Amino acid sequence: MTEYFKAVVDADDAPIVICDVNHIIIYMNPTAVKRYEKRGGANLIGNSIFDCHNEHSKAIILSVFNRFLADPTLSKVYTYTKNWNGEDSDVYIVALRNAQGNLLGYYEKHESRIHEKQGA
Repeated sequence: MTEYFKAVVDADDAPIVICDVNHIIIYMNPTAVKRYEKRGGANLIGNSIFDCHNEHSKAIILSVFNRFLADPTLSKVYTYTKNWNGEDSDVYIVALRNAQGNLLGYYEKHESRIHEKQGA
């Protein structure tokens, strides 16, 4: 089944960076590797997510992470809207939990707003 989950993440057009509860990057889909190439691309895997974020972003990540720890029913938090090369996207942090609801990690998810501009 793991192969199927990896295929879903890899097929996503949005960058997905998955971290464990120690804030270590454990996986980046191909879109994320390409988007963050100037920051190290695939070489970011195994490093802290905080190594490639400013203090403001670190505070946001930690705040959301602590909310995930405090509320096992919380699964997705909107953080901001970002413009990347003319494309607006809403950025969320999504909790990854096991069957018991324990936090395994999290990932950042960009949801494109292109469809809104196209009138869909």
